[in-house]
Amino acid sequence: MNWTLYKREMKKSLKLLILFGLVITMYVAIIIGMYEPEMMASLDQIVEMMPELMSAVGMKAGENTLIGFIISYLYGFILLVFPMVFCMIRANGLVSSYVEKGSMVTLLCAPIKKSKIVCTQMYVLMSGILLLIFYATGLEIGLTMKMFPNEIVVKEILMLNGGLLCLHIFIGSICFLASCLFSETKYSLAFGVGIPTFMYVVQMLGNVGEKAEFLKNYTFFTLFDTYGLVSGTMEAIVSALLLLVGAFVLYALSVLVFCRKDMHV
Repeated sequence: MNWTLYKREMKKSLKLLILFGLVITMYVAIIIGMYEPEMMASLDQIVEMMPELMSAVGMKAGENTLIGFIISYLYGFILLVFPMVFCMIRANGLVSSYVEKGSMVTLLCAPIKKSKIVCTQMYVLMSGILLLIFYATGLEIGLTMKMFPNEIVVKEILMLNGGLLCLHIFIGSICFLASCLFSETKYSLAFGVGIPTFMYVVQMLGNVGEKAEFLKNYTFFTLFDTYGLVSGTMEAIVSALLLLVGAFVLYALSVLVFCRKDMHV
């Protein structure tokens, strides 16, 4: 890693991290604060009025436990989509955007190896993902302990967010590979944004009903098994680890692609 480049890029990530951190804070605080019988009944009525739409984003009626409520209203959309968007934006800005503008040539003219540059950019992306997920984890634990001291769900939240971290590191690897493959941001975004978004849409369609449930077999989001992680099932843990293994394969491929890329220096 080149620490000078890492610090500079992390400063660039800061505004996005603060923005997404604020959005996550707002939604997590609102959702957890809604966990009370009267509010839950109102939310269940909304779900029952629009069952297909709510099922698409993982929301279910009748969740009568705190952890079930959190899974239903946070882990089907909020904590999937916002960190995913961060991955898409930041991955594109770390490599492809530099190449398109010609700024990468300046970096390569310095006495720094290609591998060190791309690995540094990769660590910047992974650091951003880690910070977002760690922040969301601390926020959830803090709010649940303060608002509902009689319902301890620390272990469950840690298991959930461990799987969530594996998922977003994998999504980040797809976005980063696209950024390393293409020298123009329009292509980098088309693949880096298009693939995760398409997979999420497929997952939403698979959630709608039994007829479309088979679609879940074709998306990596299925490997993030929220209820399985909370229960501590081996299948759910192995699925999360598969995402992590896949991520490291794609990151390694990204480094290889970038190092073999002709930058015309």
